[in-house]
Amino acid sequence: MRLTVVGGGLAGVEAAYQMLKRGYAVDLYEMRPSKTTPAHRTGDLAELICSNSLKSEAPDTAQGALKAEMRMADSLILKAADLSRVPAGGALAVDRGLFSQSVGKLLKQFSNLAIIRDEVTEIPSEAVVAPGPLASDAIARAIAERTGKDGLHFFDAVAPIVTAESVDMRYAFYGARYGKGTPDYLNCPMSEAEYLAFREALVSAETVVLHSFEKGDVFEGCMPVEVMAKRGVDTLRFGPLRPVGIYDADGKRAYAVVQLRKEDNHDGLLNLVGFQTNLKFGEQKRVFSMIPALRDAEFVRYGVMHRNTYLDSPGFLDAAFGVIGSPTTFFAGQITGVEGYMESAMSGMIAGINLVRRLEGKPDFLPPPTTMCGSLARYVAAPNTAFQPMHVSFSLLPPLGFKAGGKAERKRAYAERAVKDFQKYIEEVQL
Repeated sequence: MRLTVVGGGLAGVEAAYQMLKRGYAVDLYEMRPSKTTPAHRTGDLAELICSNSLKSEAPDTAQGALKAEMRMADSLILKAADLSRVPAGGALAVDRGLFSQSVGKLLKQFSNLAIIRDEVTEIPSEAVVAPGPLASDAIARAIAERTGKDGLHFFDAVAPIVTAESVDMRYAFYGARYGKGTPDYLNCPMSEAEYLAFREALVSAETVVLHSFEKGDVFEGCMPVEVMAKRGVDTLRFGPLRPVGIYDADGKRAYAVVQLRKEDNHDGLLNLVGFQTNLKFGEQKRVFSMIPALRDAEFVRYGVMHRNTYLDSPGFLDAAFGVIGSPTTFFAGQITGVEGYMESAMSGMIAGINLVRRLEGKPDFLPPPTTMCGSLARYVAAPNTAFQPMHVSFSLLPPLGFKAGGKAERKRAYAERAVKDFQKYIEEVQL
């Protein structure tokens, strides 16, 4: 029996892997590179766009707990990430190119996989539909017809990348915040005068004029740096430029600090952390070069901003990511209203597993609400008149039922309960 996956992004490849390993043949459709999107640059499977970081691995964080759960379920994305990781302190960051290559190699081990480079224009049955937030017009129309709605939109902004050799190391230093972990971030300090001049230039810089079809709300999780700067003089200093816990070799703390993160395993490229932007390319070069360490920086990629589309999932999808009323059609990825790389992969994992289980007459795979996977899956399906994209968060979990003390202790307790309950669940359902 052949199943279908629409979209070769994180959710699509994860869904395909979960079906392939259970013995099913899979047709994986990916329209790139013959037809591309405003943000993708290659035809590679699981191409990362916004950032090369898959976020924290710390066990007492929501992201760390999510990764722990997904490893128990044998996540393809985490397998590929482990094969392509680059140093990033407590975060899991990858070499983008090597990551995509690793995904491809892991999938091509299955002889029952067919990768079809073609655009899908209709919603198939016995399928996981994961076209991504940059869905083509044709599949978007098909989705709109199926849902009876035009869909919702938010914007995603991509940060620029510079060459490491072009950074002026007289004004930069490697170091970890509070000295914890390995010093994988390159810190670019600014004095008060430098910061104020930078912010003034940033808020007055010229941005790209958005097309009429792109006008909508900016999602908080990918807020363009220039929009953030307009919210107040110190907003950036309490956000991506916060200097707290970062000290130079003399033990001094700067007024503001821009952090750069490695993009590859060759230490040749650096990402401006938190600098998603919609500034015109020339303005990016002018304004970002005001950061002392980046005065002569070579930009190999400028930031861009593009429309992301997501479903009004409550009332359309159930907590298994299945279409209500169509038991063998599933959606997955950011289009469902989950936000983030790992969250997208998680939705593909659950959708792929559940398509197989429904075909085999088994109960849905739906982890408990106390788990990171189960809580976000239920958020997507729960009635919500103001539905917005959502990351995994301890705020989605039910109360602990006991007093855990301070904030750090509560987070640890939530994470430990989530991982423990997930482990118990997968043993019970014999995943």
